[in-house]
Amino acid sequence: MNGRGVPGVPGAPGVPGTPGGGRNGRATRNPYELTDESPVYVISVAAQLSGLHPQTLRQYDRLGLVSPDRTAGRGRRYSARDIELLRQVQQLSQDEGINLAGIKRIIELENQVSALQSRVAELQQALEGAATTLQQREAAVHASYRRDLVPYQDVQQTGALVVWRPKPKRPGPSD
Repeated sequence: MNGRGVPGVPGAPGVPGTPGGGRNGRATRNPYELTDESPVYVISVAAQLSGLHPQTLRQYDRLGLVSPDRTAGRGRRYSARDIELLRQVQQLSQDEGINLAGIKRIIELENQVSALQSRVAELQQALEGAATTLQQREAAVHASYRRDLVPYQDVQQTGALVVWRPKPKRPGPSD
């Protein structure tokens, strides 16, 4: 699940020079342009692209490992991301010897990590925005300081001594 699309598949998302590929795998917001999430492959094509039997794809769907989109007639439609996930499931199962329950847990954890990474990125952007706002407000406060020129007056010191004497206490009615 690296988001690069399906190599060698004409029109596959993420492949430069093909519809939906765009530069650096970035698709524009055109609703008719294909992305990694566009459900375009029927089960037979998805099986060929992933190197699995269609019945295996149905089993993975039942187990919740790879859940393709459905058409109005309940037919499965796989996206390029689904194909990549099918390849990853096959690799984990055959090469690594991980059972399907373990693979399901790995996929769930990878999805959770992706969601958390997205949330961290959102929070970083919010923090940067708040820091920028704070700097702007601080600059506005500093700009509001008065910078008037104050005339300098030379104060001459004298040797005069002033003695303070408290006033005598007046006798009041209570004394």
